Amino acid sequence: MGLFKHVANGIISVIISVGITVALADEEDGPWGLGEVALSVAITAFLSGFFTSYFAK
Repeated sequence: MGLFKHVANGIISVIISVGITVALADEEDGPWGLGEVALSVAITAFLSGFFTSYFAK
């Protein structure tokens, strides 16, 4: 049951972070594409949400 809670917190972090990033990003700004930026934000947000939940108890 504990692992499900940590994964759920990671997924919630992904939804919030990627949603805000995509909504506020300018497609023409910078050398990176929006898909690459969204993927990197998704990975870091999941890991941040997961491990914060895991270690905060």
